[in-house]
Amino acid sequence: MTKIVCLGAGSHSFGLSTLLTLLHSERLRGSEICLVDINAESLEIVTKLANWLNSAWDCQKVITSYSNHKEALPGADFVISAIEVQPREALWQKDFELTLKYGLRQPYAENGGPGGFAHAARNVNTVLAIAKDMETLCPQAWFINFTNPMHRVCYLISAYTKIKVVGLCHQLGAGYAMAAKALAPDLGVKGADAFVSTHADPKNHEPMKHMAQLGHQHLRIVAAGLNHFTWMLSLEDRRSGQDLYPLFRQRFMQLEPQFEPLTREVFEAFSLFPIPGDEHLCEYLPWVSSARTTPWARYDLSLYDWKLYANLRDQQWAEVAADIERTENQQNYSGAESEGAVEVIEGLLGDSDFYWEALNLPNHGLISNLPNSAIVELPGTLCKGMAKGMPIGELPKGVTGLLQREVMCSQLCVDAVVEGDHQMALQSLLLDPVIDDLGTARQVLDDILTENRAHLPQFWD
Repeated sequence: MTKIVCLGAGSHSFGLSTLLTLLHSERLRGSEICLVDINAESLEIVTKLANWLNSAWDCQKVITSYSNHKEALPGADFVISAIEVQPREALWQKDFELTLKYGLRQPYAENGGPGGFAHAARNVNTVLAIAKDMETLCPQAWFINFTNPMHRVCYLISAYTKIKVVGLCHQLGAGYAMAAKALAPDLGVKGADAFVSTHADPKNHEPMKHMAQLGHQHLRIVAAGLNHFTWMLSLEDRRSGQDLYPLFRQRFMQLEPQFEPLTREVFEAFSLFPIPGDEHLCEYLPWVSSARTTPWARYDLSLYDWKLYANLRDQQWAEVAADIERTENQQNYSGAESEGAVEVIEGLLGDSDFYWEALNLPNHGLISNLPNSAIVELPGTLCKGMAKGMPIGELPKGVTGLLQREVMCSQLCVDAVVEGDHQMALQSLLLDPVIDDLGTARQVLDDILTENRAHLPQFWD
């Protein structure tokens, strides 16, 4: 019997969709799904939902739930993590606002910038403790990570434990959506005009999802780099194998100028198309935080609406709880979009190569001009308990220069937090593209460590 532990099962962003797709899996009939969340209310809701649907759909899974991961881990084959230090949105907003008093406007403050440092740092102790417990309780299990910043968290597990790790992210879908929009007249697809932005706004979700699905039907993308910082290496017609990259380049530049303007300029400058869309791409670039040129205004880099999404998540869980109470609206849960966990698990359990287009894995020479220890995002295959990334070779020097800076910045961040080392933490911020002054870097670091003292006692002992 396969045992799957879901950490942060009360996450509406990843926990719910992962649970629903695991329940639907025919390959995993008879498996145990262990739901783990330190939030008792969220755990109760998601456990009731799992038991209800497991019975109603005759999924034949065994559902268990725990408030402590140590009770769930013994004998696990897969550990899926969507954990976040809470309150997520309020902390994210603080991370953004922290640098404003120094005249530094972060572009997004989630995965890059000083906010990315703080976000990663808060998760280090919790994730590392879980992975260390896995070494004792389920040493052969795979850690499947959804927690951001993706390559920082995966590097933590890869560098400091013996646990096998793979990270999953759906952001390649933005690349498919943008490619489908640009090539819509050539592909004969509808809906391109409704897709106006990749920005994190509820009104953009369905048009982008629609174009991503159409793109995936018609196109095949090979992309490589770092999570939220990948680059399109090839674009082909999925049926004929025709190279569509030259046509895409032409068509994308003909789109309305206000559509993903930062992506457009980076595409022109580096000759490779950046996949993630403006709001994720901007976090890793050194030209989007200048108070002199205010590029966030030029590129319309809107901020994440922290209050909106916090309220929306609470509303969504309230609706789930009401459905459970009335045992109604099963159809609302039958069409859940997979975030990739079920496919990766089934692939790892299978006897033949299963191809997945975006795996976050230790580099080990897959991208030859990035460090072996880097966590890179690229296509790969899964089979018989092994994940093999596709060898990419060298990336262009300009793109590599941007990626190398982020690799060193992110690894110094994790190393510093693991060791409680102020000097390495300062070096991480000094490599960050948002920071433009050494003295300011020291002040920002002091503020981050003070604000997050409860989560980072190693810097205060």
